[in-house]
Amino acid sequence: MYNFKSWIKVQHFDNTKFMFIEKNINNSDKKGFIEIICGSMFSGKTEELIRRLKRAKIAKQRVEIFKPAVDIRYDENDVVSHDEHSIKSTPVASASEILFYSGDADVIGIDEAQFFDQELVDVCNKLANSGIRVIVAGLDMDYLGNPFGPIPSLLATAEYVTKVHAICMECGGLAQHSYRTVTDDKLVLLGETDRYEPLCRSCFQKKMKNETKK
Repeated sequence: MYNFKSWIKVQHFDNTKFMFIEKNINNSDKKGFIEIICGSMFSGKTEELIRRLKRAKIAKQRVEIFKPAVDIRYDENDVVSHDEHSIKSTPVASASEILFYSGDADVIGIDEAQFFDQELVDVCNKLANSGIRVIVAGLDMDYLGNPFGPIPSLLATAEYVTKVHAICMECGGLAQHSYRTVTDDKLVLLGETDRYEPLCRSCFQKKMKNETKK
């Protein structure tokens, strides 16, 4: 009988092995691809992005890191995770600037990708088509639970997708939503635990229903 559980284990191992073992930079046949790290706020997206980029640097690959200039929560230049891990980056005002500054990089990292417009999809594909490994981290849903910015299109074109989860602040389950705790209708509202909390599907739906009753 076909063992489905064994197949799942094999697939998980193979994908993890490919994603976390850096490419041989001496390979003349460079094959680019796109990796997406997505999830809610406080789920470890940036931490995982930094981890992969630091491994690439250890492998002596040329790495360039970018983030939207609008994101100055922790630092104007560095990419910084919630647990204060950081890596040097270049803030850019538009996705097209990533192409301009990419140089001869083997690996390109992009944090907070949801803040870019749809041009980012074309930029990432151009980079991957030229043989570059592109690692993108971002929120897949906005505070209302809708697909956020260019992330859905990137998910459709990426070779590898990693969905990470936070812990629901209401029930302790796996959280996939970024619930806004302050009253503000702006789509982009920078903030941390002072303005957002991670919630699971059930707790998010309950809070959203309570808001509509007010």
